[in-house]
Amino acid sequence: MTSTGISLARIERLRRALTAADAVVIGAGAGLSAAAGFTYSGRRFEQHFADFIRQYGFTDMYTGGFYPFTSLEEHWAYWSRYIWINRYADAPKPVYQQLLQLMQDTDYFVLTTNVDHCFQKAGFDKKRLFYTQGDYGLWQCSRPCHQKTYDNYGAVRQMLDEQKDMKIPSKLVPRCPVCGEPMSMNLRADGTFVEDKGWHNAAERYADFIRRHERARVLYLELGVGANTPGIIKYPFWKLTAQNPHAVYVCINRGEAFAPQEIADRSVCIDSDIADVVERLAGTENGGN
Repeated sequence: MTSTGISLARIERLRRALTAADAVVIGAGAGLSAAAGFTYSGRRFEQHFADFIRQYGFTDMYTGGFYPFTSLEEHWAYWSRYIWINRYADAPKPVYQQLLQLMQDTDYFVLTTNVDHCFQKAGFDKKRLFYTQGDYGLWQCSRPCHQKTYDNYGAVRQMLDEQKDMKIPSKLVPRCPVCGEPMSMNLRADGTFVEDKGWHNAAERYADFIRRHERARVLYLELGVGANTPGIIKYPFWKLTAQNPHAVYVCINRGEAFAPQEIADRSVCIDSDIADVVERLAGTENGGN
């Protein structure tokens, strides 16, 4: 064991599995972005939301996002900050960039429940990404009256610049260009989630990737996936590994690294911080210690 609690033997097993793999399917959950520094509480939350904390006693960004504000002006003052620091700002740690280094010259695909766009910002090929749960950078009609999403970068930037006393000007409240109803986030929070053309195209590319590699030496690399939505990444990865005798399942997740007995002999489970593991693995891959 290293001083950080990482098993060198398991790092070596993972390194060998990556080298031997014909393809890698990355399944990423919230734990990966947390490892990159996208934390939703503590100092980072206090730095950007001190006024909302004083006013409402919020303890973290996530719960604050569900608060029933009395006006859309206040709602979007909160959410514009939330979007900016979690979608357009860079992650504090280079975990995604290091992960991309490991995928160089590798046939890969990424399935993620994260909505912060970190993979694409780090340089991952857009056509190898499937964001199943939405994107902080997209809005949709709150009804929704049509199945289309809208980029929000410019509008969010303006909201940040012009908000005052925890409110944005009424003229900046985003409304659907078709029906005039308020816009909402393109996040799978309820039955109104819009699966637009881009979402369906990504779903088809992912399904095709899985189909083309169903008998290949595939490494299913699960990173930071918890128990909230195991049916999207964790359970399918277990099933796909069980069905393919050439596949290997890897789970890196502090406190939640495990595999079912049926695939235990083809699994590598590392109960450590993802950032530490990826950094060490990237160093090993590049000839470091």
